[in-house]
Amino acid sequence: MPPSSSPLRTDSTPATVTDADIHARIVGAVLDQRLVPGTRLTEDGLGRIFGVSRTRIRQVLIRLATEQLVTLVPHCGASVAQPTADDAREVFGVRRLVEPQLLRDFALRAPLHAVRGLARWIEAEEHARAQGDRHTAIRMAGAFHMHLAEHAGNATLERLMRELVARTALSLMTFGPAEIQEPPRRGLPLASLQRIGAGCTCHDHRGVLSAIERRDAQAAVRAMDRHLSRLESQLDFSGPAPTMPALADLLGMGAS
Repeated sequence: MPPSSSPLRTDSTPATVTDADIHARIVGAVLDQRLVPGTRLTEDGLGRIFGVSRTRIRQVLIRLATEQLVTLVPHCGASVAQPTADDAREVFGVRRLVEPQLLRDFALRAPLHAVRGLARWIEAEEHARAQGDRHTAIRMAGAFHMHLAEHAGNATLERLMRELVARTALSLMTFGPAEIQEPPRRGLPLASLQRIGAGCTCHDHRGVLSAIERRDAQAAVRAMDRHLSRLESQLDFSGPAPTMPALADLLGMGAS
């Protein structure tokens, strides 16, 4: 199983929780599709959850707003960004420009251990799907794309991909298949598990990996383009808005 960031403990104190921790926790909740578009993010509420001051929370929210993951409205506060149809199309359009270059660099330059690491993310995703663990499967799928970016040797595109992967999650939650909004359930047949993991799929990722293992950059680019096209084809701009559970639960900070 690939390494993952340690979650914040619910007994964390202001001295042990950094602004980077808070930012990562919120982004992580977006990436695994727990924190849905439109969720209000109040400074008081987040301050209580993380045990820090409103001033620190405000700085994190400003950073998230610059990354287009949060919307700040004067006198109204912050909420998780709600992408429009144009926003969603824009995200996929930019990914089609960025990921081919990252793939070419990765396929031609990445050392063997980085290629093997990519395979481990797929294995972790497959394991999560087999267990009916939707949120983990989604997180592993996003980690697959970030692994490519992190080992392609282009720091600028890597930073851009972090934003694009999170904005893709928001687009899928807003316009994606209804199964994305379903709670994770265990013991479902494989076909249902694949639908619940709507978005990236292990099959798509294995096609990209197969081309990379052959060091065939063009085949990898073609496989990624098919993958992104399939993702975008799932978008339905007439779907209902998702429901919003409690903020602390969405951030994984609720009572156990």
